[in-house]
Amino acid sequence: MGFFDFMTEDIAIDLGTANTLIIHNDKVVIDSPSIVARDRISGKIIAVGKEANMMQGKTHENIKTIRPLKDGVIADFDASEKMISMLIKSIPALKKRMFTPALRMVVCIPSGITEVEMRAVKESCERVNGKEVYLIHEPMAAAIGIGIDIMQPKGNMIVDIGGGTTEIAVIALGGIVCDKSVKIAGDVFTNDIVYYMRTQHNLFVGESTAEKIKIQVGAAIEDLETPPEEMSVQGRDLLTGKPKQVAVSYREIAKALDKSIQRIEDAVMETLSQTPPELAADIYNTGIYLAGGGSMLRGLDKRISQKTDLPVYIAEDPLRAVVRGTGMALKNLGKFKSVLIK
Repeated sequence: MGFFDFMTEDIAIDLGTANTLIIHNDKVVIDSPSIVARDRISGKIIAVGKEANMMQGKTHENIKTIRPLKDGVIADFDASEKMISMLIKSIPALKKRMFTPALRMVVCIPSGITEVEMRAVKESCERVNGKEVYLIHEPMAAAIGIGIDIMQPKGNMIVDIGGGTTEIAVIALGGIVCDKSVKIAGDVFTNDIVYYMRTQHNLFVGESTAEKIKIQVGAAIEDLETPPEEMSVQGRDLLTGKPKQVAVSYREIAKALDKSIQRIEDAVMETLSQTPPELAADIYNTGIYLAGGGSMLRGLDKRISQKTDLPVYIAEDPLRAVVRGTGMALKNLGKFKSVLIK
């Protein structure tokens, strides 16, 4: 390789259902929503990321906003490839280059992914000039990002609640011993809120508004020590058709999300029940680690802790734990060779 090394750039990508993050030179250079806006007539991509996100729910018939990733896997091949390509081109350090350098990439994938879906991710990356593409499982990347030494003969349990999937895994000796991937995560929470507002308040709200409600007053339990203030929500009245406003409290959102959170709890319990006894003993001492945007839901750690009788810790920057871990794996390719899928 030698001579051509200066032409190769290393990047780590966390292709998420909700957000795509890219690390270059140990820094998170791109953190943008995984959304693409496409012109229906010409088929051209008009906007990507934050710009496309602002258009969501506000487009006319000629523009369509697409989320190319569904449940953590590529649903729209063409749109996802364009999105990855445009995001890589917008990396500040690569903008100055005259020609696109060859890329060495580590990309994160959900643990419940099929061979076909894996190939789709790989091909998307190869088309944007990826010369060496490595894949890493999400819970594994999250564990590295949290700062756990995954190579030790010691069991650790990771629960990564993203936008499309919740990944639960028990990790030891640089491998996943048992895992479960459930398609209940941030997006389902958002839909629960839309449904709740419809049925309880006769108010029709869009996805972006529901997302805001989730961030501002979202909660997993009904009695919080420091509760957030009530939030005013505007939308369309389903009875009169007029725009109206209602106040929503965190207790209501806790009710709305209850069933979905219960299913995440059940998945955690199921994974624990499949864990070998020696590793279960380790987990009793180390507890459960939460990562991903969903872990920021108020009171979720408390709720899982009550259900499992184990201590539950939230990663310090849960949104970026996965991409940080992917970046570390990229930096120490030799050390994490066994974890990466070539």
